[in-house]
Amino acid sequence: MTTPLHPDLDEFDRVLRDERQLSPHTCAAYRRDLDRLLMFLGERGVTAWSAVSVADIRQWVGSEHRRGLSAASLQRALSSVRSFYAHLLRHGRCTADPAADVRAPKRGRPLPKGLDVDEVSSLLDRPAETPLRLRDQALMELIYSSGLRLAEAVGVNLVDFRPDDGMLRVTGKGAKEREVPVGRMAAEAVRRWVRVRGELAAPDEPALFVSSRGGRLSPRAVQSRLAQAATRAGLPTRLHPHRLRHAFATHMLESSGDLRAVQELLGHASISTTQVYTHLDFQHLAEVYDKAHPRARKRED
Repeated sequence: MTTPLHPDLDEFDRVLRDERQLSPHTCAAYRRDLDRLLMFLGERGVTAWSAVSVADIRQWVGSEHRRGLSAASLQRALSSVRSFYAHLLRHGRCTADPAADVRAPKRGRPLPKGLDVDEVSSLLDRPAETPLRLRDQALMELIYSSGLRLAEAVGVNLVDFRPDDGMLRVTGKGAKEREVPVGRMAAEAVRRWVRVRGELAAPDEPALFVSSRGGRLSPRAVQSRLAQAATRAGLPTRLHPHRLRHAFATHMLESSGDLRAVQELLGHASISTTQVYTHLDFQHLAEVYDKAHPRARKRED
């Protein structure tokens, strides 16, 4: 199907073939790269090359990476996009190249295998009736909802969760505290667990998540319970808690394209540097979260 974006691509084809006299093989490689970008933009309703943003290009590169393209192929694809935008700039059809500062993933550092939204749903949407299953469901929901590290999740205390405003206080690496939003479904799961927590928790135990012996749940126990839950859900591979954190980051980036906000939510050490440029605040983070996270959106009435 022809779109308003096609004519500029067709003209660029002619420039490569007739003016630059590139080989048919090279011209075809350029067109394949640009056609994939064209399809990606079409799915998002973009109708002008001048309207393409840096976030669009970053999301496209991310989607191509998850589709299996190698770092070398992504670098070549970005080179194709930059050459095309140089052509548009020369002819005054845009004012900037959105791919200019976008970098492909480095070679030799593949992303961990992630979970898609359907796989996450198959894991989290299973009915939970016993206190232990309610605890496990709340823990998994919280890791995925807020992108927690395993140590952060087991380190959460009961007083750290604020159900009234949907926020959670987390202590991360280097004993650094941050506050993260908790999605609606995760908050509901935590409330269900808290109602039965007293059946397991020892007196005066501060931990939100406790073992059957009443004390704070250990990281090793979480790994074991999550692996069991993955088997019950029919997931094909052994599931480590970090894959839920990775799924959080992947799905948020796919939906929002806001890399800086996701870095803030994840509590990466480099955020102290990036804050100088982004000046993110909790209101902005909450807005990005509510719009982007697949299990944070409110039900339609």
